[in-house]
Amino acid sequence: MSSTKKLTLIAMLSAISTLLAAPFLQFILLPAVDFLKVELTILPILIGVFTLGLGSGFIILTIRTILWLLLFNQGPSTWIGLPMNYLAISVFMVILWFFIRKEVTISKYIIGAALGTIAFTAVMFLTNVIYAIPMYATFAGFDIRTMFKGGVNAYLWAGVLPFNLIEGIIFAVAFAIIFALLRKNKVINFYNA
Repeated sequence: MSSTKKLTLIAMLSAISTLLAAPFLQFILLPAVDFLKVELTILPILIGVFTLGLGSGFIILTIRTILWLLLFNQGPSTWIGLPMNYLAISVFMVILWFFIRKEVTISKYIIGAALGTIAFTAVMFLTNVIYAIPMYATFAGFDIRTMFKGGVNAYLWAGVLPFNLIEGIIFAVAFAIIFALLRKNKVINFYNA
């Protein structure tokens, strides 16, 4: 692939990923934690990973993150949430890439997607404990301890954990569908299809 075509594809996938970050395209999954919303920005990033390579996927993720901050900044929630999102998506895409980078089989995809989802969920769980909950309380006046019956434990185990597990499954299923539809496409060539 020529460098011009590669840069064009990176720009297009970054733009699509950023558009998917628009608040009106995000959706609530669990009403109890209605401020946690599913966003599908990972899908163009994964297309970039499996058409251009892992490094290009990180470039697309970085561009998307910067543009999200500039275009859809909602204050402390964006400043606190975006680093967590960047880290969790990075972990998911690296694990999935590791399993299917050379050959895509159903079993390899399922293992990679399952481990990616578990790691994604673990990252979000831990970053909530270590980073987000204290930061939201300090900078956004958003104290989880008093907002949920059962406090932080209820929020983590009944909110963060199931939300991120389901979100990871949504990512895995949606990308499997996209991959299946695009793998025979003449415009986008997956390098391991």
